Amino acid sequence: MLFVTTWAFTACFAVWMMFGVTGIPIRTQLGLDSTEFGILTATPVLSGAIFRLPLGIWTDRLGGRRIMFALLIGCAVPVWISAYATTLWQFLLLGLALGLVGAAFSVGTPYVARFFSKEQRGFAMGFFGAGTIGAALNMFVAPSLITAYGWQMVPKVYAVVLIVTAVIFWIFSAPDPARTAAAPSMVKQLSVLRDPRVWKYCQYYSIVFGGFTALSVWMPQYFKSEYELSIAQAALLAACFALPAGVFRALGGWLSDRFGAHAVTWWVLWVAWVCLFILSYPRTDLIVHTIHGPAGFSIALPSWLFTALLFILGVAFALGMASTFKYIGDDFPDNMGAVSGIVGMVGGLGGFLLPIMFGAILDRLGVNSSCFMLLYGIVWVSLILNYLTEVRRTPVMGETMGIELLTPEMPR
Repeated sequence: MLFVTTWAFTACFAVWMMFGVTGIPIRTQLGLDSTEFGILTATPVLSGAIFRLPLGIWTDRLGGRRIMFALLIGCAVPVWISAYATTLWQFLLLGLALGLVGAAFSVGTPYVARFFSKEQRGFAMGFFGAGTIGAALNMFVAPSLITAYGWQMVPKVYAVVLIVTAVIFWIFSAPDPARTAAAPSMVKQLSVLRDPRVWKYCQYYSIVFGGFTALSVWMPQYFKSEYELSIAQAALLAACFALPAGVFRALGGWLSDRFGAHAVTWWVLWVAWVCLFILSYPRTDLIVHTIHGPAGFSIALPSWLFTALLFILGVAFALGMASTFKYIGDDFPDNMGAVSGIVGMVGGLGGFLLPIMFGAILDRLGVNSSCFMLLYGIVWVSLILNYLTEVRRTPVMGETMGIELLTPEMPR
C-alpha cells in the first residue's frame, strides 16, 4: 500500500510540475515575458493548492483510496487536451484543471498515516512525501520527449501514465482502515482553524514546500538564462534541487520520529537561510583602486557551486517538509485530513504566488538571483516565529533545562 500510494503521488507531482519544463518552449512560442511565464508555471499550483483542503476533508469522510483513484482518472483528461492548446488563456484554463493532481498529497497523507502507529507515522508520511521526486522525474523525462517529438508529446505521455497508475493503484492499494468513530462534520473539522499552531505550521510549510514547488518550476528557466544552457542541460542541473526533496523526505520523517519535529525544523531553517544568503548574491564586477592602479574583480557563482548549494537547499526543504507533517501527526491525529489539507493548501498557495513574484521582481530589477533574495526574507520570518514560539522553551541541542532546580515561585 505504501509503495503504490507513493508511486501514485510521484506521477501526480510530475504532472503538476510539467509546465516548469514545457513552459520554456511554450514561452518562446507565445512570446511571454517573465511575469507571464511565472503565471503560466504557477497556474496548476493554484488549483492544486486550493483543492487540498476540500480533498483532505473528503478523504476523512469518504476514504483515501476512492478519492485518489478518482483524482488520477479525472485529471488525465485536461492533461491530454493541453497538448492542443495554442493561446495563453487556454493554457491557463487547462492548467487550473490539470493542477488538481497537486491535491493528491492531502489525499495520500492521511490515507497512509492511518495504517501506521504513532512511532512509525513520521517515517511513513515522509516516505509517501518522497513522491515529490516526481519533480525531478519530470526534468529527466520532459526534455527528452521535447527534443525527440516536441513539447506536445509530454502531456500526452503524462495522461497515459495517469490512467495506468490509476489502474495499478486500485489493484494493489488496500481499503481504508476501519474507523472507530464516524467522521465529524465539515464545520467541526474546520473548527481546527482556531488553533494558532495550525497557522504556525502553515508558515513553515509555505517556505519549505512553497519554496520547493516554486523553485522546481523556476530553476530550468533560471539555468537557461543565467548560464546559457540548453533545455536538457538546464533541466538536468535543476533536477539536482528537485531530486533530494524526494529522496531525503523519508529521512526527514525518521529524524523527526527520533529527535522531534521542532529540532529538525529549527536546523532546517538555519541551513536554508545560509544557502539562500549565498545564492542571493548577484553576479558582480568590481573595480578596486589600488596603489598600482585600478584592479578589476568579478564575483559570481560558477554553475557547479551554484548547483551544489541548490542541492543542499533541496535537502533542507525535504527534511522541513517531513518535520512539518510530523508536527501535524503528533498534534492533530484525529483531524489529519483537515489540518494536512489546510497546511498543504497554504504551502501550495506559496508555490503559486512565488513564481509570479519571481517574474515580477525579475522584470522590475533585471537580477536573476532576486528570487533567492525573496526566499531569504521569508526564511527570516520563519526563524523568528520558531524562536519566539518554541526555541526559548525547548532544547534543540540536547541540553537540559534544569527544571528540577526551579521552585514553583521561580519563573520558568
